Amino acid sequence: MTANAIDARGLTKRFDGFTAASGVSFAVERGEVFGLLGPNGAGKSTTIRMLCGILLPTSGSATVAGHDIVHEPEAVRARIGYMSQRFSLYLDLTVMENLGFYGGVYGLSGDRLARRADWALEMAELQEQRNQLAGNLSAGWRQRLALGCALLHEPEVVFLDEPTAGADPMSRRQFWDAIYALREAKAAVLVSTHYMDEVQRCDRLGFIFAGRLVALGSPPELRHLRRREQIIELYCDLPAAAAEALRRKHGLPFARLSGRGLHVTMPESEDAADRIQAMLEADGFRVGRAREVVPSLEDVFVDLTREDVDAAERGPT
Repeated sequence: MTANAIDARGLTKRFDGFTAASGVSFAVERGEVFGLLGPNGAGKSTTIRMLCGILLPTSGSATVAGHDIVHEPEAVRARIGYMSQRFSLYLDLTVMENLGFYGGVYGLSGDRLARRADWALEMAELQEQRNQLAGNLSAGWRQRLALGCALLHEPEVVFLDEPTAGADPMSRRQFWDAIYALREAKAAVLVSTHYMDEVQRCDRLGFIFAGRLVALGSPPELRHLRRREQIIELYCDLPAAAAEALRRKHGLPFARLSGRGLHVTMPESEDAADRIQAMLEADGFRVGRAREVVPSLEDVFVDLTREDVDAAERGPT
């Protein structure tokens, strides 16, 4: 058995000439929360499905909970919890019937199934909804029920594929409380997301773009990756219009909204902040503050994927 809960080595998956994942390699330790960050279509779900033994990789290898995903897929699936983007619930069954069904799938019965179902109801705060049809629950409640179903058998490794997509802030916070509880229990958790604020809660993370893992490390490590330029943060009136002016008029393509202000990527110079402020003031904008800042994770992700974005915009050569 390997020391790592997840050990992926060069995982690649092709579909009819399209490469959904290309040479993906990373490891996740027991008791670690690992985030996989990328936009829709980046390869997150494909990577997770290969690691769950659902998709056969075109090439590469991986072990999950000490078992090979190609040669021992049933052993892998018995030791993992998997929550897909669609939650995989039976909407015409009640909350308790869903828990009973999934408990049976995982081989639970009798007193153990009853104890774990009670645990799931308490964890998901669904005691009062136990006899409601899953289809009548709100999206947030269905989300919690799906997590409870995935954790009934106390898996060693948990895969959560964009589990908080579309959730309200309170549901997202409660979901992350559950993830931290799994970490305390020494389970390995892999969570995919396209929310920048969520990956900052992870112990380590990987940036995935166009099927490739473009960076790997802890949030502080990734923020301090060597950059080709510097980030200027500024606040002004009409920030969206200011960003458009910087992009179109002043040739700064990576000027974008960040919170209530702007982040502008530009070549390093001591007077970069002053020059941007002067540009915008000459265009009639009122600039309250401009300064160099440490890159955010979003800044780093944009920088690392810039060449891919530029190539896609240019089209085939």
